[in-house]
Amino acid sequence: MDTTRILRTDVCMAEGAAWLAAREPRFAQVLELYGPPPLRRRDDGFEALVQAIVAQQVSVASARALMGKLEAAQLITAPQIAAVSEEYLRENGLSRQKARYVKALAEARIDYDALRDAPEAEVMAVLTALPGIGRWTAEVYVMFSLGRADTFAPNDLALQEAARMLFDLPERPKEKPMRAMAEAWTPWRTVAAGLLWHYYHYAKRRDGVV
Repeated sequence: MDTTRILRTDVCMAEGAAWLAAREPRFAQVLELYGPPPLRRRDDGFEALVQAIVAQQVSVASARALMGKLEAAQLITAPQIAAVSEEYLRENGLSRQKARYVKALAEARIDYDALRDAPEAEVMAVLTALPGIGRWTAEVYVMFSLGRADTFAPNDLALQEAARMLFDLPERPKEKPMRAMAEAWTPWRTVAAGLLWHYYHYAKRRDGVV
């Protein structure tokens, strides 16, 4: 299978989930109980990265509320954010660091169209060169905004906790063992992440991703 496959519909998610369930009984259990995970695709581009930055180290509910506040203040597009000060961004809910990050992003002039067809390593290099965009933010962008079928975010706390519960691990796996664990789920690692978030949502009664 081509590992650059794009997840475009819920049918793609169901196909990947069936493949994973056939090879991993724990995923089969999630699929039987809750069905295939939702697609979670979103637009790519500047706003998607702003949303990812806003979501860093806060709850899903807090991130959604803050995005709503930025939208109400018309602070969503690159020109809108580039035109105001960091102080103004802070007055509208962003922390000092996140205000600096989104300002830098607005001024970076990234070619988002080119990223759609770029190899994942190139996408990661372009995004992580910016302040405030680490591997987690870049991986989430590749998964949700670019729709790549075989990406994973091993440093995501909800994924780690879901893996701990689902696989009966003695403790929450850290990034390195989580990344190694996910190798077995290639070429559907994005769908595996979807199954884990799906499981987390039902087990914890809350969302694990914005």
